[in-house]
Parts: sequence; structure tokens; C-alpha cells
Amino acid sequence: MQVNKQQGRFLDSTIEQWQKSNLINEEQSLTLKQSYEVLPFDWQRLAKYAFWLAIVCIVISVSSALVDKWLMQLLEKLFNAPNSVKCVALSLLAVLLYGVGIHRKRRLPEKMYSNEAILFLGVAATATAILFLGKVIDTGSGHFSLLMLLAAIIYGLLGLWFPSKLVWLASLISLGSWFGAETGYASGWGAYYLGMNYPLRFVLFGLVLIVVGKFLFSSWQAREAFLRPTRAVGLLYLFIALWILSIFGNYGDYDSWDAVKQIELLHWSLLFGIAALIAVYHGIQYEDEMTKGFGLTFIFINLYTRFFEFFWDGTHKALFFAILGVSFWLLGSKAEKIWQLNLKKP
Repeated sequence: MQVNKQQGRFLDSTIEQWQKSNLINEEQSLTLKQSYEVLPFDWQRLAKYAFWLAIVCIVISVSSALVDKWLMQLLEKLFNAPNSVKCVALSLLAVLLYGVGIHRKRRLPEKMYSNEAILFLGVAATATAILFLGKVIDTGSGHFSLLMLLAAIIYGLLGLWFPSKLVWLASLISLGSWFGAETGYASGWGAYYLGMNYPLRFVLFGLVLIVVGKFLFSSWQAREAFLRPTRAVGLLYLFIALWILSIFGNYGDYDSWDAVKQIELLHWSLLFGIAALIAVYHGIQYEDEMTKGFGLTFIFINLYTRFFEFFWDGTHKALFFAILGVSFWLLGSKAEKIWQLNLKKP
């Protein structure tokens, strides 16, 4: 087995600790150490980052070309085609990229990063094709959220069919964008929809996504691997919405929010804290590192947000940042202590 340097150091220290604790003898320790090889360079990580940087460079290149006026005029002359033709051309390009990605996944499954990068380019081509489709069928109604729903459906079906978690994540992000835009359109782009502002709506959206993902993928064994990313996105929607809600409450404009005292929003902070505690309890009870991690992270975000809200104006800035620095020091020391204890456990 080939491992990187960090993994090798961890395995070495673990085996040595087992030997010191008399869980294994010297011969077994030597056998275990000979079962893996430490790579001098982490080529896997390099491949991952290189492909992501390649995609970023391509996006920057296209964006730069589109921003440049001279290149824009040149592109207009070269590609002076109706939107319908552009939509069809980009759709065919997306199909080609998806086909290449699927073929490579089946033929070269070990090249996961380059395969996912090709599929991501297919996602980008699909999004652009849908954009041109919107221009073709535009009636001036402003109901563009239907295009986001179409993107979510396409990405969802393709992601489950390939299968590809990256394309599935694009579906979940598109679905969240559709939900926000659709409720905005239904409310006439007002602040409220059914008495809820945007953060409160996304609290419900995140909960629904978590529940539906659990119900769907727990019973679908062939796609059980999609449960984790679905739940992660659902928790992200939920906790970010709760965090924003704890700051602004269910207010739809700045003047209404500015007129109330921060203490009047305390119940939203309590709701945020209770949700984080429930996530931590679930993570401990069911040994779920994801929910425990989300819960602990947003407990600290909640505490530090409240610290800024209640003490920023009334505290001297030197004292404010001194308290903040000491709190981070204590937090880091506690985390280091827990980490050391975990290393010493047999």
C-alpha cells in the first residue's frame, strides 16, 4: 500500500504506540511497517489541485476574453449566430464532455480527478446552454427560476445515472438557487413569502433536504454514497441560514432591523444554539462525525457572533481583542490537549 508522508508518520506512530502498549510484538510491528510504502511526493494531491487550477484558469481565460471589448467584437463576428444555435452547440458540447467523462470513469476509474474535471466542464457547458435557452424562450415575465429548476433536474438525473457526486452537488446547488428565486418571484420580489424572509425559508429548505436525502438514499443501496454529500449540503443550508437569522431575525429590510435592539433577537440565537446542540448530540449518539463537526463548528460561530454583537460597541477595542485572543488561545490549547489524548489512546 502506498501512502503519503503525513499518512506514513501517522501509521508509524500508531504502530509504535501499539508496540509500547504490548498490543503487538516487535515482529508484528515490523510486518505492519513493511506492508506500506511512503511516497516521497504526494502526487495524488498534486493531481487534484492541478486539475482544479486548470479549470479555474480556463474559467478566468474565458472571462477575460468576454470582458475584453476587442475580443468581444471578434467573437461576435466569428459566432454571430442566433441564441438557439448557441444553445444547441453548447448542449452538444456538454453531451460530448459527459460522454468522455463516463467513458474515462469506466475505462480509467483510478484517474478520478481528471474524470471529475471533465464532468465539471460538462456542468459548465450545460449551465451556459440553459442560459441561451432562457434567452430563446424569454417572454419578459422574469420567471428565470424555471431555468434553475431545469438545471437542477438535468444535473440530478445525470449525477445519479453516471454516478457522479460532483454533478449531484451541482444539482443541489441549482435546486437551492431555484428555491430562493422561485419564492422571490412568487412574492413579487418582496422581502417575505408566507411571512418568512429568505434565511427562514432556507432553514426549512435545509431540513427538507436532509430528511428527503435520508429517506431516499438509505433505501437505495446502489446510490447510498450520495447520502453523505446530500446531508452535508442540507446541513450547510440549514446552519448558514440559522446563523444569518440569529443576526437579522425575520426582518426584511435594514430600517426595520435597525430599529430593534439586539436583545430582541436573542430567541433566534437560542434556536441556532439548540440546533447546533442537537447536531452534536446526534453525532455523539450515533458516532456521526459530520453532524458532530457541524454542531461544534456552529456553536463556536454562534458564541463569537454574540460576543461581537453585545461587546463591540461598549468595550475598549484593546480589551475586546485581548479577550478574543485569550479565548482563541484557550480553545487551541484545549483542542491540542484532546488531540494528544487521542494519540495516547491504545
